[in-house]
Amino acid sequence: MCVALIGGMDRLESDYRSEAVRQGVKLKVFTKARIGLTASVKGVDAVVVFTGKTSHRIKNEAVKAAKSGCIPVVMCHSCGVSSLRECLGQLVSQPAGPWPSNCEGVWIGHQMPDQSISMDAKGFRRR
Repeated sequence: MCVALIGGMDRLESDYRSEAVRQGVKLKVFTKARIGLTASVKGVDAVVVFTGKTSHRIKNEAVKAAKSGCIPVVMCHSCGVSSLRECLGQLVSQPAGPWPSNCEGVWIGHQMPDQSISMDAKGFRRR
C-alpha cells in the first residue's frame, strides 16, 4: 500500500517514514507545497492530511486530486507520529475496495467508513 502524507513537520519526516515501514506501508511525505503535488497524490492508494500543519490551499488541492481518483482521504488535526500510526493502522486494516463508482469511498475524518454510509458530493456524511 502506498500512502501520501500531506502536512506534518519536517523534523519528523524520518519518524513518519520509519513508522510507515513498521506498518508495511510505502509513504510519500509532502510537508510543504510543491509543484506536481496533484500528480503525486493521484498515484497513491490513500491520502492522510495533517490539517493542523498545512495550508487550506494545499489541503484542498490534495483532497480534490484524491476525489478525482476516488482515493480515500483521512484527515487528522494533530501531526504526531502516534497520529500517523493510528491513521495507517486504520487504512491497513480496512478491506481493499472496490470503492463505489460514485466515489462514496472518498471520506473525511478519523473513523473508517462503513461501505453502507452515504456521502454527498463533497465527501461528507449525509444526514
